[in-house]
Amino acid sequence: MISSADLRAKYLGFFQRKQHGLLPNASLIPENDPTVLFTTAGMHPIVPFLLGEPHPQGKRLCSVQRCIRTGDIDEVGDSWHLSFFEMLGNWSLGDYFKKEAIALSFEFLTKELGIPNERFSVTCFAGDRDAPRDEEAAKAWEAQGVEKTRIHFLAKEDNWWGPAGATGPCGPDTEMFYHVRDVQEKSTEDFVKLQKEGVFCEIWNDVLMQYNKDADGRFLELKQKNVDTGMGLERTVAVLNGFGNVYECDTLAPILDKVVSISASNTGKTSRSARIITDHMRAAVMILGEKKAVVPSNVDQGYVLRRFIRRSIRHARMLGIKGEFCKSIAEVVIQVMGKSYPELQANKARIFEELVKEEGKFSTALEHGTRVLERMLQGLGNQKTLDAKSAFDLFQSYGFPLEITAEMCGEKGFEVDEGGFEALMKEHQELSRRGAEQKFKGGLADHSEETTKLHTATHLLNEALRQVVDKSIHQMGSNITAERLRFDFNWNEKLTEEQVRKVEDWVNNVIKEGADVDYTMMSVEEAKKAGAQGVFEARYEQQVKVYSVHKGDKVFSREICGGPHVKNTRELGHFKITKQEAVSAGVRRIKAIVQ
Repeated sequence: MISSADLRAKYLGFFQRKQHGLLPNASLIPENDPTVLFTTAGMHPIVPFLLGEPHPQGKRLCSVQRCIRTGDIDEVGDSWHLSFFEMLGNWSLGDYFKKEAIALSFEFLTKELGIPNERFSVTCFAGDRDAPRDEEAAKAWEAQGVEKTRIHFLAKEDNWWGPAGATGPCGPDTEMFYHVRDVQEKSTEDFVKLQKEGVFCEIWNDVLMQYNKDADGRFLELKQKNVDTGMGLERTVAVLNGFGNVYECDTLAPILDKVVSISASNTGKTSRSARIITDHMRAAVMILGEKKAVVPSNVDQGYVLRRFIRRSIRHARMLGIKGEFCKSIAEVVIQVMGKSYPELQANKARIFEELVKEEGKFSTALEHGTRVLERMLQGLGNQKTLDAKSAFDLFQSYGFPLEITAEMCGEKGFEVDEGGFEALMKEHQELSRRGAEQKFKGGLADHSEETTKLHTATHLLNEALRQVVDKSIHQMGSNITAERLRFDFNWNEKLTEEQVRKVEDWVNNVIKEGADVDYTMMSVEEAKKAGAQGVFEARYEQQVKVYSVHKGDKVFSREICGGPHVKNTRELGHFKITKQEAVSAGVRRIKAIVQ
């Protein structure tokens, strides 16, 4: 048996021996990246370096990164899909490319993990009008001894990554599949068919960033070609141990056991609802446990968090779980995940408080929605089918999923227009998708002139709060778009009008000074001695960038940061605070602009 801890250690040890610098596990809440709500891959913390900026750890990197993805949320509950998962990754920033990346992947899979060559197949990009068929990757696999019959060429939808926005780095990828059963495919068509049947499980993906898509839609060769790989920890542990699903892994099995133990007596471990609760509660606890203050709300990360919790509650009711249960599940999550993520234990009180609060709110909504449904059914008269719009109104207003509405209708001898509901749901999801695409169309790590100015202004705001309000103030979270900065900090009270004015004046005086903004590479200890502010010190590598805002020897701000920044504060314009509000107990939020 191989545990999650074993796989993490094997992976990082292997790549460190191959001269890869070790990256710490970054926050689930991306720092200063308005284009995504959560860290969805190990690449997020290093996007500026994929674009050419030198990394303190060098050109070869590796990490284990916690991730949240909601794109496949409707698939959660099957054997393999998860909302929260851990990703093993390694990168080459303009160093090695396809041949070497594939050789490293093959060596780790076969020699470190002991997977027989014949137990995995690979896919490569089939080519189209934008880029040719990736024969280079296929030949690299052949050179490792993988037979041609197990190398398959698939279209862009299966074997291409990016760009994250309308333009930017992108390229073909090559995916590795483990043979869950000892079955050999006869052709590419047979491989695709068997994959859908669960014979093959994807465990690793090497993204080969070879091109840059420009504004005219052309795919041009990149000067710096990068490799970005990702291996799902839970999936790999599952297949190596011969498990039929990820819920048997050591980081999920105890949570599932707890869910089943408090469910109706006939609930089994293959129950879709039990698995959804297991996944969603783990995701919710991991988000609530972050040092950055995210709590359930109706927008952005808070909305996703609320969805995880409320979906868990709905499925709990379907399993016959009565009363409050979220805290008891969270206790198990903290026991299981706290070994790798000590912040869960440190923030346990907040996790429990927010779960209990949200559970109470939604339990009330369930009661109200039930009464509304009963009135709807009474109004149907001789009709025996609840219309799609009424079912969808219950979903939007009270969070009732179709299965709960159908179950409650069935108990009273009614049916639901499920086809009509699904059509309305698809329309709703399409509108949401378009909205999200519009919101995040800038792609990963927007480094526009506007966001660059606001990034520097955030450093000045941080220091201004320390100078004007209290020296103990430090950053709890930050989000920057082209329109505004949002800064979360530890403080219990609303700032007075005088404090707001003094903070604005402090920042604007530094802007008028025409102070220079530049960075120095140094160790974390050297940064501390130099008085640099650090946001999340556990994340930092041995060598860090310390940005200083100074006029000669007079230093206004000094902070550990990856950039981007202006060269001189005169570029910022006029700084103005537009709003302040409470985020959670002991955490305040400021929104500001530069004009």
